Amino acid sequence: MNLIKIRTTLLTIVGVAAALAAAWYSVFGLKPYTVTPTQLAERYSYSMVQPMSMQLETTDNIHFSFSYRSFDGAVVNGQLCYPMPLHDSQEPLPVLIGIHAMGRSQLRWWQASVNDRPTLEHTDKLAAMALANGYAVVTIDARNHGERKDPALGIAALYRNLHWWGQREPYEAMLIDTVRDHRVLLDWLTEQPQFNPTQIHSAGYSMGAQLSLLLAATDNRINRVLALVPPHINNTTALVAPKNMLAGLAGNPVWLLSANQDEYASKKQNSHLFAALPSPDKKHITFDGGHLLPASYMQILDDWFSHDDSATQRVTD
Repeated sequence: MNLIKIRTTLLTIVGVAAALAAAWYSVFGLKPYTVTPTQLAERYSYSMVQPMSMQLETTDNIHFSFSYRSFDGAVVNGQLCYPMPLHDSQEPLPVLIGIHAMGRSQLRWWQASVNDRPTLEHTDKLAAMALANGYAVVTIDARNHGERKDPALGIAALYRNLHWWGQREPYEAMLIDTVRDHRVLLDWLTEQPQFNPTQIHSAGYSMGAQLSLLLAATDNRINRVLALVPPHINNTTALVAPKNMLAGLAGNPVWLLSANQDEYASKKQNSHLFAALPSPDKKHITFDGGHLLPASYMQILDDWFSHDDSATQRVTD
């Protein structure tokens, strides 16, 4: 008799839990939605509230810190480094825009550690590699990151509100407005005679890879893309899902580096993303392990930096 009561009680608890879960999902759960190319173009467009004015500071004429006001007046901070003093440069320089991961900052492209925490994604080595190959490197803090953190809504709270309470708008706005911040930066970069406007490339890690794909899909001033372990984004946040904007990458050579046991994108999802990339000039390199790539991934990037855009196009996987 006691066993029957226990079983009945357990079934009742399970039923109540299931009912509560269904009620939560019906009210707060993220639901997929669709978005049209026109809606995407409108959402990523921008107009300046005032003319863009770049403020640069340097101590050695190679490495600069800078700030500017973006399309909505928000202050954007970042760093720019030249591979050599400009008076030694014989021709306009290619540019690498480095974009950091979720919860990180643009400092991760310049420092081996920040606040005694190591840069495990090794993007500082990637920036050094770009400089050694003759690139100028430029980085900015994403919205609500680094010097731009929102004290009223940190990243952890924003992410929790997204998944627990279905508040997708702050998350989507953070990413979209960061893309638009980069588009304003491109306005400045393409007007500077020291840069080659046809050789401006983007590279990003995790969220930075997601943003690199979104930026290149939105703005044809980006040439090549290096996407390092981008998370899989589905239509519950369709406005910031690269899969919905791949048509804009038809002219972009893209390298995708992914991990077979990535916690944020499965092997199958990464394969589908690569297959959907419309450019015939694309390459997919996979690693065993999780979202944190082994340091050895740097060793395979020489060809990316020496890429000849006039070379025969290829597809590899």
